[in-house]
Amino acid sequence: MALKHEPTAPYHSAQDALRVLETVARHSAGVTVTGIARRTGLRTDRLTGLLRMLRREGYVDQDADGAYVTGAAFARLGSAHQHDAAVREQLQRTLDRLRDSVGAAVYISRYVDGEVQVTQYAAGPATPAVNEWVDFRYSAHATAVGKSLLGQLDHNGRRDHLARHKMARLTSRTITSDKVLLSRLDAQPPTVPVLDLQEYAIGTVCAAVPITAGSSVGCLALSLPVEHAHRLRQAADTLNRNATPVLLSLAI
Repeated sequence: MALKHEPTAPYHSAQDALRVLETVARHSAGVTVTGIARRTGLRTDRLTGLLRMLRREGYVDQDADGAYVTGAAFARLGSAHQHDAAVREQLQRTLDRLRDSVGAAVYISRYVDGEVQVTQYAAGPATPAVNEWVDFRYSAHATAVGKSLLGQLDHNGRRDHLARHKMARLTSRTITSDKVLLSRLDAQPPTVPVLDLQEYAIGTVCAAVPITAGSSVGCLALSLPVEHAHRLRQAADTLNRNATPVLLSLAI
């Protein structure tokens, strides 16, 4: 299965953050902002935001002299026998922060062995999760998550998925024509969030942005009750701008 990879801004930010983190990791005694800028080629103003994010996520810290050293989160992820659990814990902390900052339930989803999988999510009393009344594996055509993941596959990959999963009408807004769906996926810019406006469930709207890393297809998504639909696009833009820590956790 071939993929359609068009790196987004969070992808580029994650790549820059990895360069910064690798530089800090090579200097056990600490390295200054000037030193990081010289070794990475990144501008100081660009580094300011990246280092703020890396500190917030626990990947780097500052010593008494202000030099940057690796943080506790980086140490946990560097432990081979604890790596998978550490990644999951790190992602959950990031999702919890995202849930609070966008005011919506948030989800990580992956396309694994030809199927949609929601691997982690963060919800709460004020930010309820979507009621999965139809298995997400069989409703990719109707969900923002599914359409985002399918949008990252090539034409044959999309056709293969739709051939295995009938496009059932879940609401009056659900697209049930493969021709219409494929046309919309082709027209979807990779930098624009994919929306689900009550296509999966009446009363719920969703948005998703790609978090593709390497050969892995994934997305970050949010859901809102329909009475908050007016916040959807702004929340989706906020989600997209803050996707870098999720990509970083998956890349380390």
